[in-house]
Amino acid sequence: MEDFDSLVSTAWLAEHLEEHDLRVLDVRGYVKKTDLGGGRQRAEYLPAHEEYEEAHIPGSLYVDWTADITDPDDPVPVQIAPPERFADLMSSLGVGEDTRVVAYDHTGGQFATRLWWALVYYGHDAVAVLDGGWRKWVSEGRPVTGEVPRVEPARFVPRPRPEWRRSAEEVLEASRGGRAFILDARDEGQYTGAVRRGRRGGHIPGARNLHSESLFDPGSGTFLSQEELRERVRRAGVPEEKDAEVVAYCNGGVAATVPLFVLHRLGYRNLSNYDGSWNEWGEREDLPTEP
Repeated sequence: MEDFDSLVSTAWLAEHLEEHDLRVLDVRGYVKKTDLGGGRQRAEYLPAHEEYEEAHIPGSLYVDWTADITDPDDPVPVQIAPPERFADLMSSLGVGEDTRVVAYDHTGGQFATRLWWALVYYGHDAVAVLDGGWRKWVSEGRPVTGEVPRVEPARFVPRPRPEWRRSAEEVLEASRGGRAFILDARDEGQYTGAVRRGRRGGHIPGARNLHSESLFDPGSGTFLSQEELRERVRRAGVPEEKDAEVVAYCNGGVAATVPLFVLHRLGYRNLSNYDGSWNEWGEREDLPTEP
């Protein structure tokens, strides 16, 4: 378990696919963006369950990122599910204390890293992202199926790590006091306020921009090399000290998990996700913004 890498290749997964302690979770989905004119944008959060039913990696089970791992009672969209709800889901998927998990989406992007973060937040470290995801798997001609597997339920015990998740008030304190480095994972248009979702545009005061999509190879969909990732992180201004506190955010705490995943793999140890992100911050008039 201690040697389980947080990023696995399609070749590795093909070799280990039938191991009894490995659970593969398909978390494909979409953020559908609509241009409303005047710099305004609407986003719709969508699962891809029909695509899973049509074809998926053999043995994998589906996780709806918009509903299965979210809190239906939270007024802020797609917030992480409370402990009991998350544990019930993982248990039903056969994820227990000794289960290794591989998460994949279309490319191994923000939905896979969101599930990675959610599991780590709830104390389960044996979780990896499939590099290149579904598209790479299919492009290599690897086997797919429409058969949904039946698995035995397992016992998942959630052990929340509060330091991995930040509230608006904690981020406001960090912004005012400069205690933490705040990283905005949205695109540049949203960061500058040229593109606005919801009531207000701009960014959290003091935040620096590192678009989550810039951390992937545009051709293959795999993560950039470690050297290239270090350079992207450096250019964004992230402190070199691995103990530096870094808080990432986006719109709903999903794309923010991509730079968090990258920083984790680069050896950073003090990472957290502002789960409410701009879906919360942008709607609250009591929280400051910068253009």
